[in-house]
Amino acid sequence: MNKRMLQQAQQMQARLARIQQEIAEAKTEATSGGGAVKAVVLGGTRLESLTISPEAVQAGDAEMLQDLVMAAVNEAMDMAQAEASKKMAAVTGGLNIPGLF
Repeated sequence: MNKRMLQQAQQMQARLARIQQEIAEAKTEATSGGGAVKAVVLGGTRLESLTISPEAVQAGDAEMLQDLVMAAVNEAMDMAQAEASKKMAAVTGGLNIPGLF
């Protein structure tokens, strides 16, 4: 491998590291039930906060509330994963490199 190729590989590695850090720190928010439940996901893998409106709690339907929570959390995680894939594709040129993300 010549010096130029090595430098290009190192630059790409540095860009990938920055993107992975951005992804890990990114917050994604989603709601369900018309805003009754709000989930904030950090890095696409960790639920950072969950807000449930008093009205949703007072409705007294535990099953419905569970469904709203799952919907909000899953949507936030899906959105975070889609954004992460988009960012990674911008760096890798659309190549699917195993182990990167």
